[in-house]
Formats: sequence, structure tokens, C-alpha cells
Amino acid sequence: MSLYLWLDLLSISVPFLVSFHPRIKLYKSWRALFLALLITLVPFIIWDVYFTVQGYWGFNETYLSGIYLLHLPIEEWLFFICIPYACVFTHLSILEINPNLSLSEKVSNRITILLFTIFVLVLLFNTDKAYTAVDMIFAIITLALVKKFNPKLLQSFYLTFLFMLIPFFIVNGILTGTGIEGNVVWYNNEENLGIRLGTIPIEDSAYAFSLILLNLWLFFKFDSGNTSKARSK
Repeated sequence: MSLYLWLDLLSISVPFLVSFHPRIKLYKSWRALFLALLITLVPFIIWDVYFTVQGYWGFNETYLSGIYLLHLPIEEWLFFICIPYACVFTHLSILEINPNLSLSEKVSNRITILLFTIFVLVLLFNTDKAYTAVDMIFAIITLALVKKFNPKLLQSFYLTFLFMLIPFFIVNGILTGTGIEGNVVWYNNEENLGIRLGTIPIEDSAYAFSLILLNLWLFFKFDSGNTSKARSK
């Protein structure tokens, strides 16, 4: 089995199994969750396919199964299911343990303004770098949508996101070369800022922000069950 596939499966294994825990009961909201995953997958896959074809990033066949769909390895498709599933699970679990984990509206608004400012400035000064520019556009759009339609979510997400970054960067670190020879995913540094957190392009932080937040927003939007209501309002 390929290294990338192992990372996908290991990422979702514990969240999937614990989804049946009586305090979490995420399995009762699978319909809403998988609908959110599939909708979010569409723009990210389009982005992914285009960047792969253009050579802005690519994949090392040494660590892949060799199965491709629309120029992407099957492991990359699974990434957009396994990682967001694990992150939604993590968000819900953290709030199950600490239901009062939430920033004040005032602090949350200040963080939102700061993030908007950073995303816009990075975009304006780096329109010539494809990954940086598209990454910032996705982050701006996602943050704007959530700020308008579910601003309460941001009050808890800004905190749970810090926890989710830990496993996200462990997986992403391995994918970009941490602890292995070469890398699973390579980047054309002419299309990004060239700033790395270890082996990870700094843009991946905003990428994770958009991917996770969009999934969470859609999940809460579609879920009519008690499983998520208590954590989204």
C-alpha cells in the first residue's frame, strides 16, 4: 500500500471508529457531513487538477498506488474526504469536552478583520504567484461566507483550528518530505512565497483554514440533528 494511502487511512481511522461513541454520535449526521465533503471537494479538485496540469505542484509516484483520476492520484481524492472528516470530528470532540470553548464576539470580530487584512494584502502583493494568489482568494471567500451566514462558528473555530493544525501539519509534513527521502507532493516555488514551515509551504496554513472551515460551515448548514446544533450556535 502506498505511503500517501496509509496517511489517508490513518487520518480517518480513529475519527471514523469514535464517530459511534455515545457522546459524539457523528454517525447520525453522516448525511450532512458527506454532503459537505462532496460539495467542498468540487472547487478544491478543480483547483488541484488545474495546478497539477500546469506543473504548479505534482506527486512522486514512488509513494503512490498508481491509480489516477483526472490527472490526480486516487490518494489525493481521498485526502479531501479523510482529512476534513477527521477535522470535523476533532472540532465536535473538542467542543464536547469543553462546550464553553468560545471567543467573545468582540475578539472573534477582531481576528476576522485581521485575517481579512492579511489575506487581502498577501493577495495584492503576490498576484504573480499562482498558489499564493488562489490560496488567498479561497481564504477570503470562505471567511466572508462564514462571517455572513454563521459568524458564531468562528468564535469556536479560531480555537479548535489551533488544535487541528497539529495533526494537519504532521500529515502535511510527511507529504512534503519530513522524515522521508524526497517527498510525496512537490511544489513549484516560483508559484508560492518560498517560505516553509519545516518542509511545508506557508500557504498550506491558509489552504487548511479554507478547507476545514468550508466543510464545517456546510456541515452545520445541512445538519438538522442535535449532534451539531449544540456546537454551532
